[in-house]
Amino acid sequence: MNRFSYHMYEMAHLAMAPARAWSEGARLLLKNPLNPLTHTVAGRNVAAGAELFERLTRRYGKPSFDLPSTLVGGQRVAVRERVVWERPFCKLIHFERDLKTAAKPQPRLLIVAPMSGHYATLLRGTVEAFLPNFEVFITDWVDARMVPLPVGRFDLDDYIDYLIDISRHLHVTSGGAPLHTLGVCQPSVPLVAAAALMDSRGDRATPASMTLMGGPIDTRKSPTAVNALAQERGADWFKRNCIVTVPFPYPGMGREVYPGFLQLSGFMAMNLDRHVNAHFEMFKHLVKGDGDSAEKHRDFYDEYMAVMDLTAEYYLQTIETVFVHHLLPKGEMKHRGQPVDLSKVRTVGVMTVEGENDDISGVGQTQAALELCSNVPDHMKVHYLQKGVGHYGVFNGSRFRSEIAPRIADFIANIEQDLRKKTRKAPAA
Repeated sequence: MNRFSYHMYEMAHLAMAPARAWSEGARLLLKNPLNPLTHTVAGRNVAAGAELFERLTRRYGKPSFDLPSTLVGGQRVAVRERVVWERPFCKLIHFERDLKTAAKPQPRLLIVAPMSGHYATLLRGTVEAFLPNFEVFITDWVDARMVPLPVGRFDLDDYIDYLIDISRHLHVTSGGAPLHTLGVCQPSVPLVAAAALMDSRGDRATPASMTLMGGPIDTRKSPTAVNALAQERGADWFKRNCIVTVPFPYPGMGREVYPGFLQLSGFMAMNLDRHVNAHFEMFKHLVKGDGDSAEKHRDFYDEYMAVMDLTAEYYLQTIETVFVHHLLPKGEMKHRGQPVDLSKVRTVGVMTVEGENDDISGVGQTQAALELCSNVPDHMKVHYLQKGVGHYGVFNGSRFRSEIAPRIADFIANIEQDLRKKTRKAPAA
């Protein structure tokens, strides 16, 4: 791929600006109840077409979590987002709940969001489901095009370092309270690697548990089309065809990245017929005046179309390590020269969650972590396969809320109970 294709993309986006402005103007004109054409079939068709054109050609900004409150013990309490740890490529957000000081402390849960194109807000539903019963933190990864080049590189080793540093930070700020972690999709590999490294060193900040959801621990099992593509093409092909240079005027100008617009085109191409049908259905909803259905479409695609750039070195190292050479399940993965040996995980509870219809991480790929973490006691291991859901349904939607999230909560409660038993049995100092 031409390293200057990002510049061409920006030029094309700017060239479409007048058409988007005219389209938006037409939509507003034909939505005005004082305009007689608004109430005609022709007017509604033109307005619907104008809105679809504007939405399909716009650039979507980073969404917000928009979780102002939650229910805790049957009481509605305010929620405030606060950044409690920050590095150039990541911010750690704490969803602070306005609880009374006398309230019983609840388990702390670190949600490791995927750094795979979409923003952490894609896990809004995941956060929302756990807020009533957990002290929730989430990794909010930064768009690589917004990080100045002099800041330096960010690769898979740095990702693992960030997770270790975050665990240590939360260990210190909580006075040593147990930390439970949850990795959705791509973070499963760096999360389990970080836990193995920390546990092997006897690090007191080692998480008490990790829940791995739809993650590519061993992509040799039930390989999907995504896995097959990576295996067939190899990292060199992706380097030649997917890596571009960030243009002016972004702060990350000159940085090599796997751009969000290219990722989005790949996401759309995987299920093109579904996306085409969804937009056609929205068109019909707009013409009929079905505002609720149209708003659901807007909400989904406002999130889905918002994408971020990834650093080239992180993307390529992940392709090479996880999808091409399968270094983690082979026992050959290294972090800054040190072997990542999952048999060194001894004190961390492990739960794996998979979706029966997952077309990104096939059935068995995440469950492989249970076998690789061979020295974790059996009573601290759990696997759950959710019937009837795909990749997205593993961490969001009605079945996640009603069937998956409660099982994760039960798993964490059992780990907490086990920790309390061990504490009572421990001899006095």
